[in-house]
Amino acid sequence: MKKNLDTICIQGGWTPTNGEARVLPIYQSTTFKYDTSEHMAELFDLKAEGYFYTRLANPTTDAVAAKINALEGGVGCVLTSSGQAANLFAVMNICEKGTHVLASKQIYGGTFNLLGTTLPKWGVECTFFDPDAPSEEVEKLIRPNTRCIFGETISNPGGNVFDIERFARLAHAHGLPLIVDNTFATPINCRPIEWGCDIVTHSTTKYMDGHATQVGGAIIDSGNFDWEAHGDLFPGLTTPDESYHGLTYTKNFGKKAYITKIVSQLMRDLGSSPSPMNSFLLNMGLETLHLRMERHCSNATKVATFLQEDPRVAWVSYPSLPTSKYYPLARKYLPNGSCGVVAFGLKGTREDAIKFMDNLEFIAIATHVADARTCILHPASHTHRQMSDEQLLEAGVAPDLIRLSVGIENPEDIINDIKQALSKVVK
Repeated sequence: MKKNLDTICIQGGWTPTNGEARVLPIYQSTTFKYDTSEHMAELFDLKAEGYFYTRLANPTTDAVAAKINALEGGVGCVLTSSGQAANLFAVMNICEKGTHVLASKQIYGGTFNLLGTTLPKWGVECTFFDPDAPSEEVEKLIRPNTRCIFGETISNPGGNVFDIERFARLAHAHGLPLIVDNTFATPINCRPIEWGCDIVTHSTTKYMDGHATQVGGAIIDSGNFDWEAHGDLFPGLTTPDESYHGLTYTKNFGKKAYITKIVSQLMRDLGSSPSPMNSFLLNMGLETLHLRMERHCSNATKVATFLQEDPRVAWVSYPSLPTSKYYPLARKYLPNGSCGVVAFGLKGTREDAIKFMDNLEFIAIATHVADARTCILHPASHTHRQMSDEQLLEAGVAPDLIRLSVGIENPEDIINDIKQALSKVVK
């Protein structure tokens, strides 16, 4: 029977049979035994399903991938060793030397560098666009060698909301898939596939884990994009793969062609698979995702409202505030809440922002974001410090921007810590 997301968080992925462990076991093994050589050969030829090496597939990891796939509503999911690996594999699965990616400017600094600095060294160009610009302006940036459009549901760290449906229409009009990083919203608050997105990615390190215990990523394929209809753009999927005796992914695997190619080709050659232990820890976090997201959003709304009303604060960006320019999009895509991340700036200097952070008592200065504990950082000085001032502004990261990841503690305690730190800096 069809299950609600709350139930999938707890029950999805692992269905024990009679006498099996109630809790998903950790299959902490690199290899798996088979009785015949022929069976093993069929696994290597992708003619049979099963496990032979944990770099490619593992029962613990596959169970968690199945849960995430069910939460997002896809046809297949693969877990990776980090969110960065997820975005890399999602793009490179359909790109090769001489191709081009069109990406939103309003994305995480690490992803911005991956697409704008590292991939060009491998022959894949990237153009960044303003997602708030009219579609006609963005459309002019599409080239004959463009292979995908990329964006984030809620941008890190600015908190801007990506118009998924609009960019899905634009991408599909040119025979391109839309890839959306759904890390901040999670499938509890937004399911991009329902709005036309083709590929969803996550840094599972964030809300999905929720406890800062594992680093991981996920790629979910909607199964909706017709690769065969645009076969000349995606030969890696629609022409024979000689490393698998001429197998063609779209012909052999249908709607699962994209996700199968990631596992059998990219994971095979580049690694980046998660450890079974990390997958187990991720699953523990997923079991409470639906509960935590509700509290994260409730707390963040209270904190954002306080900041907006405090005269010592220059500005606040939180999409669930009625005053946000992204509020209409938030109501459309995120009606039950956005996330726990609030961006704001103080009246004063950049040094005042640093001093404010240094005076916080239990809110920790940490690189991490989106776990149960409230934490804070100054992106221009920390996560985005490798970007120039011009790049920062292009990415929607103001020099005075403070990223506050609101946890699930008592909201009064969070606000009181902010109050006492503000009193020592801004008069």
